[in-house]
Amino acid sequence: MAAPNIVFLVADQHNAKALGHEGHADVQTPHLDRMAREGCRFENAITQNPICTPSRVSFLSGQYPHNHGYYSLSGPNPGGLPNIFGHFRRCGYFTAAMGKIHCPEYWVEDDCDVFHESNSWRAGSVVGRSAAYTQFLRERGVEDLEDHILLPEFGERGRQSLDSRPSPLRFDESQEGWLANTAIDTINTAAARKMPFLLHVSFPRPHQCTTPCQEFWDLYDGQQLSPPPNADYDLAAAGKAPHMIASAKRWRESDWQLFEPKTFEAGRRRKLQGYLGAVSQVDAAVGKLLDHLRESGQAENTIVIYTSDHGDYAAEHGIMEKAPGICSDAITRVPLIWWAPGRIAAGGRVSDIVELVDISSTLCALAGVEPLETSDGRDLRALLAGESGDSERIGVTEFAWSKSVRKGQYRLVHYPRAMFAQEYPDGFGELYDLATDPWEMRNLYFDAEHQPMARELRNDLLEWLITTTRPRTVSGVNSVRFGAPALNRQRVQRYQTVVNRDGKIHPERLRSVKNKNYL
Repeated sequence: MAAPNIVFLVADQHNAKALGHEGHADVQTPHLDRMAREGCRFENAITQNPICTPSRVSFLSGQYPHNHGYYSLSGPNPGGLPNIFGHFRRCGYFTAAMGKIHCPEYWVEDDCDVFHESNSWRAGSVVGRSAAYTQFLRERGVEDLEDHILLPEFGERGRQSLDSRPSPLRFDESQEGWLANTAIDTINTAAARKMPFLLHVSFPRPHQCTTPCQEFWDLYDGQQLSPPPNADYDLAAAGKAPHMIASAKRWRESDWQLFEPKTFEAGRRRKLQGYLGAVSQVDAAVGKLLDHLRESGQAENTIVIYTSDHGDYAAEHGIMEKAPGICSDAITRVPLIWWAPGRIAAGGRVSDIVELVDISSTLCALAGVEPLETSDGRDLRALLAGESGDSERIGVTEFAWSKSVRKGQYRLVHYPRAMFAQEYPDGFGELYDLATDPWEMRNLYFDAEHQPMARELRNDLLEWLITTTRPRTVSGVNSVRFGAPALNRQRVQRYQTVVNRDGKIHPERLRSVKNKNYL
């Protein structure tokens, strides 16, 4: 079979529940629903970080945040850290990235044959607005109407607003429509060159501003939408984290609304209408790309993945966007759909815990290219084929000072004691049973009967942190005495140690060392 093409689609801030095939009461996502029916969907996919850049560095490199070191937006080039674009390019692929790439500076650009994003604020990774898209808008005389990053009629107050209204742009003028059309052009370019391609398309929505085009706004009536079951309840009585309680309180009491009526309830309904409309707009762009693959005869030799960098509260817990992200399954769990007619059987549903770092390893395996040795992820082919997985696996979402651990039906959030020293001098954490409490409205962390589970997950987290960390130097590893692994183009030798190109040692090599004295 010929080397498969790869289309890697990412939405920004898509709540995993906001999909028709996940049973959402209102959202309309016909193309993603069809993609799930024709492919395989992972119902418990965990993102590695609830912020854009760290999450993207993780799934584009395959490394956990505690290994790549990014915990906030943008940042300097992670010198030496491979990404999937460079890896596949060296294996003969045509590579392209477009949209809201939102990565550290010049980490992706040089590994792509086509790259649509520049490194300035007005047209940079935060906005995801390339010079080509800006020129496209100017030629149509609508540049000043582009409203993903701010509502221009409100000036600075409209920046990253959570209030919503329909966009004056047509779908083909929106970033989602333009990206779909530009991606199709790029697919055709690769086909003309007779090269397999790796195409990454990163849609800015449904991240705020939640300003879908009129046709998608009109799919919903804000007054008829159903708020999530956990939209209105007593967070303090439920044992939620202090900063989450404070955040929900700010949303109810601050004046974030820009349109009339400026009540919390009216603003929340506009937010929901805009958010769901933006999800439907992304869905339409995905549908356009999948239709092109079907109609051009390329579907049978193309792997398509759809996911999101992290979720969104979308009015859950009374919060309108994504912070504080570590607290909720609404943020740490994301959509993940794989579609590859002829390679992946239709109708697959996987409930096992998987992580976004698994994408790189699985793509390498499916494409038949050499494994990316700097990836921490696992190969998901067995799960895609309907086989059972590792029931003991955990999925971890990391902040620098807190970690969310998902295992089976439970999710633990671990905070260092100093995080809430004043409110909880003896320590604070969160534990949820998602089988009985899928909307996370009861923190079980302090319940006596759930202490064994809390201890188990804390121990799992400690074990995971130790065994997945990639050190730069470790005594006794790969020394001349015990024999170093063979060098290849992903490895270099430094003194007596063989490391990968990012200067770190693969954790698997630590498992096989005979002399444990220095481990």
